[in-house]
Amino acid sequence: MHLIINKIKQKFEQTFQEKPLIIRAPGRVNLIGEHTDYNDGFVLPAAINKAIYIGLSKRQDDQIHLVSIDLDESFTGRVQVLEQNDQHWTLYILGVVQQLQKAGLKVGGFNLVFSGDIPLGAGLSSSAALECGVAFGLNELFALGLERVQMVKMAQAAENEFVGVKCGIMDQFASMMGKKNFVIQLDCRSLDYTYNPIEMEGIDIVLFDSCVSHSLASSEYNTRRQQCEQGVKLIREKYPQVKTLRDATQDMLDELVKDQDPVVYRRCRYVVQENRRLLEGCEDLKRGDVAAFGQKMYETHTGLSKNYEVSCPELDFLIDCVKDQPGVLGARMMGGGFGGCTINLVKKEAIQDLISEVSAKYEAHTGKKPKVYVAQTEAGVGIVHETEGAVVHS
Repeated sequence: MHLIINKIKQKFEQTFQEKPLIIRAPGRVNLIGEHTDYNDGFVLPAAINKAIYIGLSKRQDDQIHLVSIDLDESFTGRVQVLEQNDQHWTLYILGVVQQLQKAGLKVGGFNLVFSGDIPLGAGLSSSAALECGVAFGLNELFALGLERVQMVKMAQAAENEFVGVKCGIMDQFASMMGKKNFVIQLDCRSLDYTYNPIEMEGIDIVLFDSCVSHSLASSEYNTRRQQCEQGVKLIREKYPQVKTLRDATQDMLDELVKDQDPVVYRRCRYVVQENRRLLEGCEDLKRGDVAAFGQKMYETHTGLSKNYEVSCPELDFLIDCVKDQPGVLGARMMGGGFGGCTINLVKKEAIQDLISEVSAKYEAHTGKKPKVYVAQTEAGVGIVHETEGAVVHS
C-alpha cells in the first residue's frame, strides 16, 4: 500500500507540482448471493484489502487532467465537454463527473493520478472501486455534501449510462460502504442494508483465478435473466402479487413452473433457494459459526453448476480440489460464471500448502497455472492520511 501511495505522490508532484488529496477505494468479494441481484434478492459482499488509490487536486481552469500509472497513459479534457473516447479507463471517471453535473452540482477542473493493486479481470470490481473513489474524492475536493449512498447510486449510474455496462449496484455499494470484519447484507430491491459480523480470526479469503474467460458469459447472462422473468410470468398468472423471484416460493415453482418448463424451473429454483440460503447464512454468522456458513457456500456452488448452469469444468475442478480439505471452511465460484475465480474461506495455517497442492493439480489437469490472491475484509472508501498511511472515513 505505501509503495503505491508513494508512487502516486511522486507522479503527482512531478506532473502537477503540488501535493494531492489521496483516496483509497477497495475492491470487493461477494461471499454468497450470486445472480440474485437482478431478481430483487439479497447479496452479501465485503470490501477487501485490495484497492485503487487516487490522488486529486483542484485546478484553476475547467480542464480535467487524468493519469493512469499502471497503464502509463494520460488524458486531458474539459469539465464542460464530457465525451466518449477510445481510452476506456477514462470513461469510469468522466461518467462520475457527468452524474454529479446531472445532479446540479458544480465540479471545477481537477488533476487526478491513480494506481492500484486490485488484479484486473479477477472479478474484484476494480471499475466500481475507481468510480466510487472518484465520486468520494470530488465530493471532498469541491465540498459537494453528498451522502455515501448518493455516491453509490451515482457511481452505478456512471457505469450504466456513460460506460454502457448494465451492472447492478452491489459492487459500488460494497466499495463505498464496506466495514472491516463485516459483510453487508444488501436488499437489492430497497437498498436496505445491515452489517453482519464475520469472525475471520485465523481465516483468510483465498481466490483461485481459473484464468478462463469464456465468451459465453454475456449472452448466457442475458438468457438467465430472461428465464427468470419467464418463471415469474408463469407464476403471476395465478399470483399477480409476485413481481420478481424475490416474491416467489418453492411451492409456487412446483405448482406452476415445474411441468411447464423444466429448464426455467431449475433456474428459478436456484434463485429462490439462494435467497433463503443467504438469509440463513447470515444467522450462522451472527452465531459466529463460519463453518456452517461455509457449507452453504458449497451448496451455492452446486446450485450454480447444476441448476443455474453458469459454472465450467475448470471452476468445478477447483471446487473439487478443496472440498475435502479440513483447512477450507467453504468455497464456490464467484461472479457471473463461465470462468473467473473461486472464493474460498481458508484457515491461515493451511493456506500455503493448499495453494501449492491446488496449483499443481490444476496445472496438471488444465495446462494452466492458476493465479492466487489472498485477501481480508477491509473498510470502504476513505481518505488516506499522509502521516501514517492509515485510512479514515469522513
